[in-house]
Amino acid sequence: MTESNVKTREQMDATYQWDLTPLFASDEEFESGYAKAENNLDKITAYKGRLGESPEVLSEAIDTLLELGREVSNLGVYAHLKNDQDQTNPTYQKMNAQTEQLYSKYSQVTSFFRPELLAIPAEQLEEMTANNDRLKELDQFINDIARNREHVLPPEQELLLASASEVFGGATRIFGYLNNADFQFPTVKDSEGNDVQLTHGLYGKLLESTDRRVRKDTFEGFYSVYQQFENTLAQTLTTEIKTHNYNAKVRGFESARAAALFTNNIPESVYDTLLDTVGSRLNLLHRYVDLRKSLLNIDDLEMYDMYTPLLGEPPIAFTYEEAKEITLNALQPLGEEYLEIIRNAFDEQWIDVYENKGKRSGAYSSGTYDSKPYILMNWQDSLNSLYTLVHELGHSAHSYLTHANQPYEYGSYSIFLAEIASTTNENLLTNYLLRTYADKDIQRYVLNHFLDGLKGTVFRQTQFAEFEHFIHEQDANGQPLTAEFLSENYQKLNAKYYGPSVNSESEIKNEWSRIPHFYMNYYVFQYATGFAAATAFADRIAGGDKEALNSYLGFLKSGKSQYAIDTMKTAGLDMTKRDYIEQTLDVFEQRLAEFEALLD
Repeated sequence: MTESNVKTREQMDATYQWDLTPLFASDEEFESGYAKAENNLDKITAYKGRLGESPEVLSEAIDTLLELGREVSNLGVYAHLKNDQDQTNPTYQKMNAQTEQLYSKYSQVTSFFRPELLAIPAEQLEEMTANNDRLKELDQFINDIARNREHVLPPEQELLLASASEVFGGATRIFGYLNNADFQFPTVKDSEGNDVQLTHGLYGKLLESTDRRVRKDTFEGFYSVYQQFENTLAQTLTTEIKTHNYNAKVRGFESARAAALFTNNIPESVYDTLLDTVGSRLNLLHRYVDLRKSLLNIDDLEMYDMYTPLLGEPPIAFTYEEAKEITLNALQPLGEEYLEIIRNAFDEQWIDVYENKGKRSGAYSSGTYDSKPYILMNWQDSLNSLYTLVHELGHSAHSYLTHANQPYEYGSYSIFLAEIASTTNENLLTNYLLRTYADKDIQRYVLNHFLDGLKGTVFRQTQFAEFEHFIHEQDANGQPLTAEFLSENYQKLNAKYYGPSVNSESEIKNEWSRIPHFYMNYYVFQYATGFAAATAFADRIAGGDKEALNSYLGFLKSGKSQYAIDTMKTAGLDMTKRDYIEQTLDVFEQRLAEFEALLD
């Protein structure tokens, strides 16, 4: 954990790094593929002005569009994975920038497609689809475009927007490079007195320290960087929010939220139901915060005290190799077909395991229809890293099953559904650990971790969702999003969620400045809805319900063959209602009571 132990990419053991060669065997092959894709872009222009000519021409045009998108996607994912493994590497910075330019060119040459398709009268489009076998296969794809009739602009205006896509993405890129490459975080002393260079990966680890001095120094040192640049970060975030509001306005949506949720055909009521349901039961979070304050035996509970285990040093820790075995055991209720995918992930180097200098912080699963569903990790030997591993494997297994069971046009899934697969795995891991370890100290620790996890995934992400919607509305109403305004209102919201037992008048007011999800256009609420849906699935699957398992696996294989809400209804879960959220909060209350009983 010392500064000297953060190795360069080249110093790391390659067996614990992802193998990207199945996507492109080398950087030279990537360059060749890039040149080919760039030359192929003109293929789609042959169909400009001809989409309504005949069913055959339309089906050919759609297949050409899909083929080009597939090529561009493969190049883009390879470049971003290479860049994320070391964001200080100029070769991969350039490669990533090149693919962003290619995305922009692709958007420009295909910008005619949607408005021209929608210019075909609905009756004619239905008749064309009915008389062509390929168009019948593309019916859901076409319908998903057709519902945009009111929001697609004339071709020349679509071209202008497509040409500006790089500009619109500027705020996100700037924040990413500041946060992951340029910010230099201070050195703090760990509990043994060693100098530790703060990184994103170590920040979370050190906040779990049982030494309060370490937590305090870590928290204040980390936020000192964001406070130093708070005005710049406020302007960066403002630019992103204005981009969302602008795009929504020019396309005729009532709000940025309406536009964002329309993409996946999600009713806005789902968002409001989440905020209302969680908001009505914040007493549970307050109760847990009160318990934390009592167990830590401190009068001045701070936000940096929210992550340390309540029971002292962890009674369990796992190496990565140990975590692999536990993962396979915990996910056994999902069946052999699922477990085989997990084994492949370990054996075929889908996972980039350890932190190195310049590596992107956090964890994610990413890939294309033609690639492995790769996973980026920054592994620490902790229970938290085990949960992160299981979480990301849920995403990758979801992607794998979708790709294996759907054609390319339906071979992805809605962001709204993405977090269900990952957090179902988390729930199954919790069940396994509580069932496997009879030691009361371990059970208490796992329950503590579960409660913290649900706090972070449901309560915390709902807090983020509420703040995100607030700042979009404020900007739309003409309120300048200054650093002072953002900090003042974030502080109030933090106090609302965590209650009076914790001090919200601290550096936490600047938390808005470091959250990458605020640049992701109404993404974050789906962590909370996904976790809630996953709780419902996991309870039934862990109980041996074969029908529930088959429905769940069917959901993982369905891709975009239906709209997200309909996919979940087919799997037996209606996410337009609040029941599944209430059920999750009931589980939190139940396990909080179990935790309290074990403490007694």
